[in-house]
Amino acid sequence: MPKRYLLTLLVLLFVAPLITPPTSDADSGKGNGRGIIVKRDAAEQFAVLPAGVRFPEGIAANPKNGDVFVGTFDPNGDPQHPNKLLRFDRRGKLQASKDFGGMPLLGLEFNGTDGKVYICNFGASKIQRIRADFTASTPVEDVATLPKIGAPAPRTEGNPDGSSDTIIFGSNSFPAPNALAFKKNGDLFVSDSFQGAIFRINNAVNCPTPCSVITVSHDPFLATAGFPPFGANGLAFTSDEKTLFIANTGDDRVLALDMATNKVSVFTESINGADGLVMDGSGRLWVCANQADEVVALNAHGRVIVKLGDFQGINNDGTPRGLLFPASPVIVGNDMFVTNLAIPLTAAVGDEPEEDVTLWTVARLRLPGPDDRDGD
Repeated sequence: MPKRYLLTLLVLLFVAPLITPPTSDADSGKGNGRGIIVKRDAAEQFAVLPAGVRFPEGIAANPKNGDVFVGTFDPNGDPQHPNKLLRFDRRGKLQASKDFGGMPLLGLEFNGTDGKVYICNFGASKIQRIRADFTASTPVEDVATLPKIGAPAPRTEGNPDGSSDTIIFGSNSFPAPNALAFKKNGDLFVSDSFQGAIFRINNAVNCPTPCSVITVSHDPFLATAGFPPFGANGLAFTSDEKTLFIANTGDDRVLALDMATNKVSVFTESINGADGLVMDGSGRLWVCANQADEVVALNAHGRVIVKLGDFQGINNDGTPRGLLFPASPVIVGNDMFVTNLAIPLTAAVGDEPEEDVTLWTVARLRLPGPDDRDGD
């Protein structure tokens, strides 16, 4: 071998490892400067719903014992597929099941003051509650019925050429409670996806039932003409409770409601199918992107700084692998639990992997620490 080729080979063997690019954020989970954490395989299976129980949507948890509560949103609600409120232990083992028949359920919230799970009964347009240690025979209490207020005012959206579009929203005045969020003082906030509204129930634990329901906002930003056809959805307060974040699923937006002025503004755009929200202890706002099959974290400026999970196919037993239509999140310790709603939405046949699901799941994702990157 000529000496010049031998020298070149030695240089490649000994120098190349020194100039190998650093491990990417996707592999290491660590970011530099304004990088981003991407972990597509972050979602593992936590629990499988019983056969015949479909479309898990709402989720809540008891942080003291680790119980996870799941509500199902089965629009058909036939005897073969009744809606259920399920209780799993911290290991994903089913502990209890409460039948709701043909009434689809959406958002859930656990309240430590009275030890009850609060429920958005979408089918009945009601907020209900039940003891957290419920069994099949535990009675369900009605808390309040949402009022019929119709659609919000039209909304004007600007175009790049200087023109504008006016969106006129329709409504049959069907109250559609979707998500819940408690303030520290016990007031309960409720989103309405069809009427485009945020409601409040003062002192929800102790108010005489049926409790009065106050309209906080009926802003056009809370309605949608987009897809999926759900406006105001997931809710989460900042730690100081000065701002209530609201997902608008059809508009792919997260909105911010100023609690002092009740003004609604756009916090961030282009979260594909923004659904359930949850705030973690370090101030990151986590958003289920139900049309992107991922969960993202936003910093205080609305920038995406973490992307977790992805859809990775259907297992042989009919369960989704990873995330498929992630709907609602809840955080317990360093873990996030997410419902895989996995519901087909289009009239076409064969275009959605949700059609192939025969058993539904709840996923678990380990949260990256706030010091894993600098995203501010």
